[in-house]
Amino acid sequence: MEGIRRIDAADLVRRSEDDVSEKNLAVTIRDARPMDQAQLRRAVVEIQEYEGKLHSTRLPGEQIADAYLTRIENQIGEDGALLIAEIDRCFVGFVAGWIERSDVIAETPDSSRFGYISDLCVMPDYRGQRIARRLLSAIEERLSRAGITRIRICSLAANASARASYEHAGFEPYEITYEKSVARS
Repeated sequence: MEGIRRIDAADLVRRSEDDVSEKNLAVTIRDARPMDQAQLRRAVVEIQEYEGKLHSTRLPGEQIADAYLTRIENQIGEDGALLIAEIDRCFVGFVAGWIERSDVIAETPDSSRFGYISDLCVMPDYRGQRIARRLLSAIEERLSRAGITRIRICSLAANASARASYEHAGFEPYEITYEKSVARS
């Protein structure tokens, strides 16, 4: 029949993905609350398991999640933040950051006091929808209230998707750490 186009399942999936990426998703970003602990723990496990596939130094998420979340909460202080991203009240990710101070003699004063983003996670079903960029923007706004002029974030070298996301958000490589495994004596 002329004028009728057959649509297969792959076309529907592509259209659905296009619709999601084109929609201005109603992402809410807010401060974390005690009731978010289970979702935050799940996200920390997700980060560890994902990065564990990229580098052998990462411990299993279940092993470190509780202690890791406690460390984040202790680091935040009054100038930091632990922010949650939600869509329709459903947890989709988080970002954590705080102010760091260093005493590196060779750096300028504005480089010695900076915002540090320790963690960023978007849950797998919500990746590719620019939620990471929204979380980065929100933590940047929050940390800049403390008068910093620089924000830093780290990534495993093998985590190409994280590095691309950070670069799209305006981050540039600052320092590169090299690692070499050596035999024990």
